[in-house]
Parts: sequence; C-alpha cells; structure tokens
Amino acid sequence: MLRVRPALTASGISRRYATAAGPHALVFLEHRAGVIDSGSLSALTAAQQLGGKVTGLVLGAPEEVQSAVETAKKLKGLTAVLHSSSAQYAHAIPETVSPLLEKLLSDGTSYTHVVSAHSSSAKSILPRVAARLDLPAVSDITSVEHDNASNATTFTRPIYAGNAISTVRAPGSVRVKFFTVRSTAFKASAADDATEAEAAAVDPVEVADPPTQHVRTDLTKSDRPDLGSAGRVVSGGRALKNAETFKATLEPLADALGAAIGASRAAVDAGYADNSLQVGQTGKVVAPELYVAIGISGAIQHLAGMKDSKLIVAINKDPEAPIFQVADVGLVADLYDAVPELVQKLKQ
Repeated sequence: MLRVRPALTASGISRRYATAAGPHALVFLEHRAGVIDSGSLSALTAAQQLGGKVTGLVLGAPEEVQSAVETAKKLKGLTAVLHSSSAQYAHAIPETVSPLLEKLLSDGTSYTHVVSAHSSSAKSILPRVAARLDLPAVSDITSVEHDNASNATTFTRPIYAGNAISTVRAPGSVRVKFFTVRSTAFKASAADDATEAEAAAVDPVEVADPPTQHVRTDLTKSDRPDLGSAGRVVSGGRALKNAETFKATLEPLADALGAAIGASRAAVDAGYADNSLQVGQTGKVVAPELYVAIGISGAIQHLAGMKDSKLIVAINKDPEAPIFQVADVGLVADLYDAVPELVQKLKQ
C-alpha cells in the first residue's frame, strides 16, 4: 500500500514556546440533549494514546450541559472536564463556538493537542479555530503516536478514497496540534465508576450578532440501531429500482438480523433512501461486525465507507461486480430471489 510522508509546519516563521513535560489534550465532547456522541468517545480513546493528560470540553445549552458533564466525569482516561453553557452553544455553530476555543488555546496555553470526532460539526469548528491561530489541522486520522523527546506527533490517515495511507508528522514547532478522529478506527472509551474527573466551569464568550444562526434540525426517527455505530448493517443499491422496493426488500432482512439500514450513493441520489443512510466517501464510514451489500456494484466511493467491516457479504447477479473483490462471502444471484429466501432461513 502506498504511503506518503508530508510534514506540517505552522508557518514560514519559526516561533519557540515553552512546552510542558508531556502532552495535554483537549477533547471536544459533542452531545445531543446531554448524551455524549459515540464518536467523541472514540476521540477520547485516541487522545489517551498520546500518553499525557486529557481534558474534556463540553459546550451546550444550560439545561443540557450538566447531564453531559456528569457522564463525562466518569469516562475512563479523562483527568478533567471543562464546561461552558450558553444559549448560543445550544447548537455547535462554528462562528459562535470557535471564540471560546481560541481563548482556551491562546499563547501560553497548557494544551498541546485538540481532538474531536470527524463529525460534520467538528469538521467545521476545528479547522476554523486552527486557521485563526495560524496552525495546521489533520483530519480523519486512523492512528496517532506522540514522541515526548521531540514533541512531534505522527498520524496516519486514508487518502484517495482509502486506496493509500498518508503518514503525517506534526513537528514540535507546531505548538498546538489539531486533529479529528475516524471513529471506526478507535474503540469507544467506556465509563469507569471507580474514578471521577474534576469539573470546572468556563465563562462563555458571547458573540454579538453572529453571522450564522441555527434554523432547525431535521432528524430521521427510527427504532433501528444507529447506522454509524451498529454492529450489523444491511445496505441496498440502485438495483432495488425504487423507494418502495428498497424498503420492502431490506427491512425484513434488517429486522431478522437486528441490523441498521444503509444505502449506496446511487440509491440515495435516485431517491430510494434518505441521505442520512448513505454509506461511502461522501456519506458515513462504518465498520460493523457484519455488512450485507445487496444490489451494490462496489464503486470505489462506496468501498471507502465500509471496507473495514469485519465480515462483508455481497449479493449481486453480476459476477464481475467490484464488490466481490472485497467481500468475504459472495452470492451471485438475483436479489429478489435470494433475499426473501435468506429471510426465511433466518427466521427458522
């Protein structure tokens, strides 16, 4: 596999800073209604691999923050939890959240790394803060290693739709290293009732007349497991013809397996499924124990989002379909015959 080794520099002008004895990571803990996102738990695991202190940061509306903080205090690996509440933090909008991060990370800060999940929100916030501080950021990393002697951090991240792995080294001259984490590459950090991190409040930085405002949040409600964290996923492609057929074919199999439902980009673009179900380079990246691809050809963009699955099962009537190159189990058959039969076998 191709490996590329670019090196990061903060700017053309070298600046020297006093550094702490070891790394100190600030982890941006995202939550929904006080429940910490699973992606943030994976980011916490990545931060622990730096080998130093780890502080969590929880932002949100006053009525939601306390619940998230109580959960965060029990998370394994956290040494402290900072929290700030404001009506402006009810939704993590980059223009309103970044000033607080800039304040925390100003010259003289003890933090050496800023870590978050590679979520839609954090992908907007962290690069913005890094740019305003004249610092680089590394996105979607799959491994991290820190060298205390040189204060350099080395990351790996997939490029070219996962067909190559780039090794990126942030040298010690980068005073604060920003990176987002691919959640499927790190186990979610678990709660540890034996310990409790110290919590401290931070005054919010209010933004007068913010240029961007949150209008509404549209959620797709489902009783099924969340696609991003499900242990089993059943996905359908363009071969399912229309939305009605997509639903009628996949739902019985997903019910029998206790699986989440996903879709290829072609199926989403054709209107068969909501875009929240899209798996692939421009959708969600999943790595379940079982991934069943039905009527999916296996375009490189789709493979980038699911090829790390532990067991891949493909059903396609085209024996030359690229999906069979990554599948552990392949069935060349008409999906309209194979899927109902499989459902019946599972119910027995």
